[in-house]
Amino acid sequence: MPLEEPRHVLVHARGEPSPLYEPYEGGAPEDVETFTRGIALEAPGLGLPDDLADPLRSWSLARPPQGFASRPALRKHVGLGLAVTRRLARHLGPSWAVRYRDERHGTSKWVCWGCDRLYWERDSHGTPPHPVDVTVEGEFGCGPLRADGFGDFAPDDPAAALHLSDGLVAALHSWVAGIDTTINLYVQDLEDGTYDADFDRLFREGKDLARQVAHELGPARKVTYKGLANGGLAAMTSVTWQGDREL
Repeated sequence: MPLEEPRHVLVHARGEPSPLYEPYEGGAPEDVETFTRGIALEAPGLGLPDDLADPLRSWSLARPPQGFASRPALRKHVGLGLAVTRRLARHLGPSWAVRYRDERHGTSKWVCWGCDRLYWERDSHGTPPHPVDVTVEGEFGCGPLRADGFGDFAPDDPAAALHLSDGLVAALHSWVAGIDTTINLYVQDLEDGTYDADFDRLFREGKDLARQVAHELGPARKVTYKGLANGGLAAMTSVTWQGDREL
């Protein structure tokens, strides 16, 4: 299924409350000069949390009307802008094409929502370059996450560019290790019901972890929890979140 054309946004500090701009009607998004129509930070389509909207606003307003008088001040401002633009790109995900105006070098490069790198060309490393729909599922001998084109993978796999917190990464690794241990014990004993409580605990832990993954990835990606592949019918489910919203 082909991806829809993303909405384009330029992040450019012009001393206004919002540094976000999109092309005027009919303007070509490849031409940075067409980005003249402002986008309010409170726009529903952005869904920006306060801890992202506030630094964007502060950064834009911090630009002096006549520009920076010193190069160190300009360099610092450009660095702060790039950092918050990367956060914006990760938040918006593949449905937006984000460009950053670097006043120091006079460039307007695309910011990848997954790897944080700057590119002269949009989609420089494929579309989509990183998994958009992520599945959390516990299966013996497999990583805790799955996605089309990736198979099962670890939560800290750099190719997936999930940017999950260290605590959540460790918890996911511990969860699948617990599944492997429980399956091995079950195979050794082969007594029905002996490990039902363990499978039930792992099932509930997995759902909580999937919810945390969805929270950290934000609304740019969907996360589905499929339960335990080796836990029988009672351990199978399908729950999907987009950010903190259950679908």
